[in-house]
Amino acid sequence: MGYIKYASDVGAPVEVAFTYTDNHLFVPDWMFAVADFEPAGELDSGIGATFTTTARLGLWRSTMTCEVTEYRRNVVIGYTLRGRLSGTLTLRFDPLGYGRSVLTSEARYCPPRGVLGRLCAGLVDSAVKSALRRTESQLRREIEEFHGTDLVGRIA
Repeated sequence: MGYIKYASDVGAPVEVAFTYTDNHLFVPDWMFAVADFEPAGELDSGIGATFTTTARLGLWRSTMTCEVTEYRRNVVIGYTLRGRLSGTLTLRFDPLGYGRSVLTSEARYCPPRGVLGRLCAGLVDSAVKSALRRTESQLRREIEEFHGTDLVGRIA
């Protein structure tokens, strides 16, 4: 099982950062390669919320299921991806003070199996690291932009 972790400070309080991240409508704006993120059941937030996710990388498209498997308001959101791409993405929010917060992004993923998978393991690790880094930096930018608009407090 592969594991990657990044942390960065965000120019917004935890409540704002979490509110933005928790809104499923914004997920395609910040999650790398996600083109669509639609609720697949009654819930659209919290533990047990399930989403149909369409990933797009160039000409390749894949549909998978994403479920919220860890959720504590203003603390953590954990997503589990099931399909051709599988693994978990956990986003943690910690107060940093003075209207700032720390965003910690953790990804766990299954590397490819078999002889070919072992030969491509380095390439897969590099691709996953790049995707998580892009996701984390885009989420940070989107949260800061959201915090600077009049939308704060309206989407909850």
